[in-house]
Amino acid sequence: MKVRNRRQFLKTSAAAGAAIAAPTIVPSSALGLGGAVAPSDRIVVGGLGIGPRGTTDLKCFLGNSDVQFVGVADLQKSRRDAVKTLVDGTYGNKDCVLYQDMYEILGRDDVDALLIATGDRWHTMASILAAKAGKDVYCEKPCSLTIAESRALADAYRKYNRVYQAGTQRRTIGNFEFAKNLVQDGKLGKLHTIHANTRPPATSHHWLPAEPEPAKDVCDWDRWLGACPWRPYNSQYVAGRWRGHFDFHGGGILEWGSHTVDLCQWAAGRDNTAPVQYIPNADGVECIYADGLKLVMRSEGWMGMGTCSVRYEGDDGWIETGDSGNFILEPESLRTQQSVFHRAGTDPTTHIRNFLDCVKTRALTNANAAVVAQSHVVCHAAYIAWQLGRTLKFDPMTEEFAGDEEANRMRSRAMREPWRV
Repeated sequence: MKVRNRRQFLKTSAAAGAAIAAPTIVPSSALGLGGAVAPSDRIVVGGLGIGPRGTTDLKCFLGNSDVQFVGVADLQKSRRDAVKTLVDGTYGNKDCVLYQDMYEILGRDDVDALLIATGDRWHTMASILAAKAGKDVYCEKPCSLTIAESRALADAYRKYNRVYQAGTQRRTIGNFEFAKNLVQDGKLGKLHTIHANTRPPATSHHWLPAEPEPAKDVCDWDRWLGACPWRPYNSQYVAGRWRGHFDFHGGGILEWGSHTVDLCQWAAGRDNTAPVQYIPNADGVECIYADGLKLVMRSEGWMGMGTCSVRYEGDDGWIETGDSGNFILEPESLRTQQSVFHRAGTDPTTHIRNFLDCVKTRALTNANAAVVAQSHVVCHAAYIAWQLGRTLKFDPMTEEFAGDEEANRMRSRAMREPWRV
């Protein structure tokens, strides 16, 4: 079924109007009156791979009156059906279209933007395919599984001039902005150490026991695997238990570091660079920038400010904050009248609004492809050092490890045919 875009619709309507000179009654909602958003001003959005976190994002998209969500592509029937129930229930119609093949929704000329919330293994590939198809993208994190994927993502969004927002929503959350501003306004003095709350780094290479594959309409297992090495189907993978398996996941440093390392880079003004040395330990990795600033990735020793905490230390003070919205700092004179921010760090509402505004203005988003690619490179380099169990030296310009061919080979992963980035 051929889908017409708005330009085609308007051309057809104009021709019909010239042929039939009859009065037409136009609903006020179509003109944007009575508080409604005119269809021509709405952003038409589709979805790829929407599960639990994606549903949280989708509800935020649906809460914006200038969004029209029109369809979802997913490899799992249960998830397709759940999205349709939510979307049609919100709009009071039955218009949400379901697709099993992502290329069908990528081919829709009327879709302006895509919400991508697949598993991590698909984030880079799906985002690049969307950019090539002329779509803007809001993609859940992490944005990549390797250094090579990170660079391919940033290059694609520069080449195709599309708007990209990674789901690293803490860049638009009040307490994290407050902490960043203390650093950048010089309130903490010269910054010497930044701390990123990460998870234990290890992943597993074992396979779950083989189970009979479901019908392709229920779950397309081959497409679910995508570029990852083949392994037998197990229902726990598709239910979310792919995390912790190396083929599908970048480990605990990437899992939370895609948020917290990103926040540290942001606060320290390092969005365009990376540390030059990576020193692994049992709990994480310590990293050193060229000017001596230390980045500490660790899972232990935090002060209870919530998940995905960060800590910034300068010569004149420090602050620690996390997803609770609370913060602790010294000296107390830095505290404003507000002692807690009430939007949780997991809430994507303001981040999605930033994306939608940038779709309209074509401005860079808060978590655009260039800055998230850079922070992900830091996470990947740290995880390579941790896996090898040795200190690595890294050139942020060439993104190569000095004198370590084994580490350099780990900057990318082999991809199963026919997939390429």
